[in-house]
Amino acid sequence: MWKLADKTIESRLLIGTALYPSPQIMLDAIQASKAEVVTVSLRRQDPNLGGGKEFWAMLSELKANLLPNTAGCHSAKEAITTALMAREIFNTHWIKLEVIGDEYNLQPDPFALLEATKELVSQGFEVFPYCTDDLVLCEKLVEAGCRILMPWGAPIGTGKGLINPYALRTLRERLKNVTLIVDAGIGAPSHAAQAMEMGYDGVLLNTAVANANQPIIMAQAFGNAVTAGRLGFEAGIMQKRDLAKPSTPTIGQPFWHQSF
Repeated sequence: MWKLADKTIESRLLIGTALYPSPQIMLDAIQASKAEVVTVSLRRQDPNLGGGKEFWAMLSELKANLLPNTAGCHSAKEAITTALMAREIFNTHWIKLEVIGDEYNLQPDPFALLEATKELVSQGFEVFPYCTDDLVLCEKLVEAGCRILMPWGAPIGTGKGLINPYALRTLRERLKNVTLIVDAGIGAPSHAAQAMEMGYDGVLLNTAVANANQPIIMAQAFGNAVTAGRLGFEAGIMQKRDLAKPSTPTIGQPFWHQSF
């Protein structure tokens, strides 16, 4: 069990709801992953406008914690407006804040992100900002009132994994009391396990499951990888060495005597 904002949950995997071959496969994959937090985009399907009624009905079956996002927003004003609508529709103060600054790699706009964060925090939101792995930006977001940060592993949908482990480790070391969740760029279960072994609190992903040949099996694989990575971190990963060291040394080795 772990504490995410004001909720206590078990799974450290957060999962998205886009790009699945069908609504039923989406539902089955999320259940197989055992994720308890599911992200949804208000801009893609607005239930108040009758968009995706089957989609919203299936989500309600999950009984998961919904994390609305501001995907597709390109300005602080647009993201703030979307967040306010999401709070009213979904009856939650959680918001995954996305403000895209570049269409080529979908990199967050750090200036607009910080501006929107300050406003939404002042209005009582629990902001989950999707950000880069820039230490200064992350520190500014924490100063603005964020208890949770979601730095990218790589650009959205690339599947490249953790392209800058040094920066991610630096964030973990410097922001010890902040919940850190790697978001975006995760392509394989091993990427998720790597993030968790670094001491990250969770992983959020979508494309790697939704676009898999078998999304349901892949969702289960990611759920297991996140659990394994976290257990490895808690147990203590062995330090790498340049020289080999025998695992069964002869000096000091106990002798077991068998009686006949």
